[in-house]
Amino acid sequence: MSDLPQLSAERVHELDRAHVFHSWSAQAQIDPLPIASASGVRFTDYDGREFLDFSSQLVNVNIGYQHPRLVAAIQQQVARMATLAPGFAYDMRSEAARMIAERAPGDLDHVFFTNGGAEANENALRMARVHTGRHKVLAAYRSYHGATAGAIALTGDPRRWASEPGMPGVVRYWGPHLYRSAFHASTPQEECERALQHLRDLVAVEGPSTIAAIILESVVGTNGVLVPPDGYLAGVREICDEHGIVMIADEVMSGFARCGEWFAIQRWGVTPDLITFAKGVNSGYVPLGGVVVSQRIRDTFADRPYPGGLTYQGHPLACASAVASMRIFEDEGVIEHSRRVGEEVIGPELARIAERHPSVGEIRGMATFWALELVRDPSTREPLVPYNATGDAAKPMAAFAVACKERGLWPFVHMNRTHVVPPCVISDEDARTGLAILDEALEVADSFVV
Repeated sequence: MSDLPQLSAERVHELDRAHVFHSWSAQAQIDPLPIASASGVRFTDYDGREFLDFSSQLVNVNIGYQHPRLVAAIQQQVARMATLAPGFAYDMRSEAARMIAERAPGDLDHVFFTNGGAEANENALRMARVHTGRHKVLAAYRSYHGATAGAIALTGDPRRWASEPGMPGVVRYWGPHLYRSAFHASTPQEECERALQHLRDLVAVEGPSTIAAIILESVVGTNGVLVPPDGYLAGVREICDEHGIVMIADEVMSGFARCGEWFAIQRWGVTPDLITFAKGVNSGYVPLGGVVVSQRIRDTFADRPYPGGLTYQGHPLACASAVASMRIFEDEGVIEHSRRVGEEVIGPELARIAERHPSVGEIRGMATFWALELVRDPSTREPLVPYNATGDAAKPMAAFAVACKERGLWPFVHMNRTHVVPPCVISDEDARTGLAILDEALEVADSFVV
């Protein structure tokens, strides 16, 4: 006899509306779709409608749904030890830490586990402040770092606004984004040079001796899949080294195969002081995140206590799933596959799609991490919907999303962009199927072009 009830779609919906308080939502204006099952790169509702997932849920199901080896690892772990307090040493946490450290760049040899990405960024910031004895942190406008108090204060997009005034000491900067350059640049090299000079100027006027950290997403995620120009991350590293500032690379979304590397920053041969991770480390099968810590910062806490911790950090089930996930990545060539499918299928197909649709202002990305910037006017680059649009103003993007879903594709839509972020294991055939649906749905977006 099972203690888990079997609920109908109607009952699931009824209970959701009666008792569940949803994130980032006006509660009376949402109608969540009940999902019955998921497998591979698809999920299915109670009516049997199947959706090809071009969102990887929240860009975290990198390994796909219900991978049998990952499910089995969790089952094995729960059967022998379901939970343990973080003050003990135990095999799966030790092994997970070793595996992550060995795959991280440079001397990032230590792992502080958390339950997710926001907590990882909170603790990275705390480490940087205690390590340096300084309080300011430079964070980009086009960024998202999580919804806890410190992480949302670091965040540079409108999700921050309702939580202000927030944590003091955050200073904003513009990161590189050539298509919508804040620096009037016309080439990637100009954008890189001017973005770095802007950062240097901010450091100078804020006072280098007051700045604990510069935090950035190695490849910006929900704010547009912004791939940094060559030389930018190395330039940030140089600024940090010059002034004793901690460089924090937020890889919560971009890590673990999403960009075709263990950590996206390895693409540019740069080693930060701290890397935050979550999502793809175990595809969200059990909540897990963490901070990969350099030797220098670890040494700060050799003889002084680190002032932070979490009841469930390094949870046995989560760590066992991470160990199994990393082994699957290697055995099945997931990182290499993600890189190849981006280079050979997604990138070329998106380039052809962009040529056919006036609503596509730009495509950008790498591996299984892409975005299409949708515009109302290709000549002026006016976004298809205004910044942070809601209600009627957001209808063009809403109509595009509906067109995708009606055709069996679940898109990732944010502001005036649609992101192509399927599970990193997606086959060439499924990628082409999804892109063909995207191609059709973009005709809806084209209808709004002036």
